[in-house]
Amino acid sequence: MTTLREAPPAAGPGPSQAGPPPRGPRIFRRTLAYVSLVAVTLLVLLPLGWMVTSSLKRNNEVFTIPIEWIPREFRWSNYVEIWEQIPMATYLGNSLYLSVVITFLQVLTGSFAAYGFSKVSFPCRDGLFLAYIATIAVPWQAYMVPQYIMMQRADLINTHLSIILLQAFGAFGVFLMRQYYMSIPDELCQAARIDGLSEYGIYRRIILPLSKPALASLALLTFVSTWNDYMGPFIYLTSNELWTVQLGLRSFVGQYQADYAMIMTGAVLSVLPVMVIFLFGQRYFIQGIATSGLKG
Repeated sequence: MTTLREAPPAAGPGPSQAGPPPRGPRIFRRTLAYVSLVAVTLLVLLPLGWMVTSSLKRNNEVFTIPIEWIPREFRWSNYVEIWEQIPMATYLGNSLYLSVVITFLQVLTGSFAAYGFSKVSFPCRDGLFLAYIATIAVPWQAYMVPQYIMMQRADLINTHLSIILLQAFGAFGVFLMRQYYMSIPDELCQAARIDGLSEYGIYRRIILPLSKPALASLALLTFVSTWNDYMGPFIYLTSNELWTVQLGLRSFVGQYQADYAMIMTGAVLSVLPVMVIFLFGQRYFIQGIATSGLKG
């Protein structure tokens, strides 16, 4: 005799079966997020826009109250006159030379030291790394005078070499690269050592090709920092032909007044190389910053 079994009750809609949230609130949240991003972007770009418009004004129109965002007369001639009033090409060339050389040396020394602190075992490695990184907390003003005395005794004052030697090494670059190298499996280096590859070969043929995002991030940060540096060239460079663009803009500041329109014009010209480099390297920069903090 067969018995009939009751059919199991239909399962009600559980949490996992809940449908998507209503379309209205989603659209509102997305719209609010985009509006907030646009507002923050405009707020960040506001000083840059004021600088660009001020570079197209007369000197007496820069600090008018209320602010005139659109010049009464667009003085495009400012971008021609600035090359005649100061040796702008020389200043830009000096800035480019120092930025490229210091960036190359920072990337080279920072990546090489980071490889030793992350992939090579030696006594007191972690303690030495912490001691080196601790120098980041020491303000530059604390060792500014000793550095100047060293450069003076080495007869390197008023030379680009003094700035290059002082800025060719940096603890921040070592820290950034080491954090990225820690995310690379140690098994790759161990397998390369078993195959007979030297430490220099591992660094050049394995580590460097895998660390392009971190290298690009360090290069961009170092280039921008060196390009915008004012105090270093101000202390060590006295000859006009050695000045960088940041010092060159000082030429428009007199004893009683300053040509602010020309200062803004020079500032726009000095910002353009950095903007171009960032636009071309932003993908590697964002990727390198994001991945450098995965492991610490």
